[in-house]
Amino acid sequence: MQQSLFKNKEEISLESVFRAYYDCRKNKRNNLDALEYELDFEKDVIRLWEEINNGTYSISPLDVFVVDKPVKREIFAAKFRDRIIHHLVIGKLNYLFEDEFIYDSYSCREGKGTHFGVERMKKFLRSCSENYQKDCYILKLDVKGYFMSINKGILLEKLVDLINENYRDNDKKKIIRLCKKIIMNDPTKNCVIKSPKRKWRGLPKSKSLFFAKENCGLPVGNYTNQIFANFYLNPMDHYIKHDLKIRYYGRYVDDFFIMSKNKEELKKLIPEIGNFLEKNLKLTIHPKKIYLQHYHKGVEFLGFLVKPHRSYITSRTKNNFYKEVESINHRLKKLEPNDEKAILNIMSKVNSYLGMLRHCDSYKLRKKMIEGFSEDFWLFFKVDDNLMKIEKVCDL
Repeated sequence: MQQSLFKNKEEISLESVFRAYYDCRKNKRNNLDALEYELDFEKDVIRLWEEINNGTYSISPLDVFVVDKPVKREIFAAKFRDRIIHHLVIGKLNYLFEDEFIYDSYSCREGKGTHFGVERMKKFLRSCSENYQKDCYILKLDVKGYFMSINKGILLEKLVDLINENYRDNDKKKIIRLCKKIIMNDPTKNCVIKSPKRKWRGLPKSKSLFFAKENCGLPVGNYTNQIFANFYLNPMDHYIKHDLKIRYYGRYVDDFFIMSKNKEELKKLIPEIGNFLEKNLKLTIHPKKIYLQHYHKGVEFLGFLVKPHRSYITSRTKNNFYKEVESINHRLKKLEPNDEKAILNIMSKVNSYLGMLRHCDSYKLRKKMIEGFSEDFWLFFKVDDNLMKIEKVCDL
């Protein structure tokens, strides 16, 4: 270990790299990539620290594959040691993002997220409609091919400006260098394709990095890119809240809504916001995903259909759960009682759906879904009286 090389105040500390490693492995310890890394993690974390500080760190080729749930998407997965870098960078910069973000930006923020966003929408709906007594209209928009349309140059420039103006630690230059390496990396170069080519059939070109414009596009799946994507639309948040002075506004990644008592006012906002996005961020509002309706009709947001006095999960989420029930029933036929990993995996999936369902009016739906499990299911699991959560049968 060449510690003598790094005895200046501008180095990134070894402690912070180890901290990023421990953050990275949380909830990933059964992942094959993580297990292989743990075999000799101390030596490689030190090696990674040296590479960061002497400038020799390079990003490994990413694995790329296509998933069908909850929607068809192209995923680029980084190697475990590169994910350590992602956690290092976000751990260093997260306080800057939190200072920048408006309250009603919900994505990838501690204490916020999908359920928080839905609850805020419900609160806004009650307030705007004066407890459902007056007219209120909802405008919902999203950005066309968002992740594939993010301009890397604009993102990097805004991020560097933020770091230079507000970052307080001495390792500023090295953090900027890592950000540049992550953002400007082209994941399509030397990537390892894990899905058969037929899996890309039906995936729009606007959702694939292989067809992105030059110097554009961030891969879906990287921790840093979830945060960077939220940060990229931060100027729009401030424009809508502070320049346009919109009271009822919220955003989760590129899915955002505005409420108003005046329908015509909302219509006028569509080109104004569109012009701002095109001029400042080189983005386009998706023309086929403009929703403007009276609140009585309800609005879909983050997997829920929100209506006055009640909310439901969307049909797509419901259908995914039914398919998951069928898949689990099939797996249970071959499940061994001592296969702890498979049992925990099934329990985690079911509880994830039940956790989502308990945030809306869904008792009958939960009951129907639970009843859909085969007899084999009850050899391994039990459910609480309110159908909120399943647990392992104790005498397995």
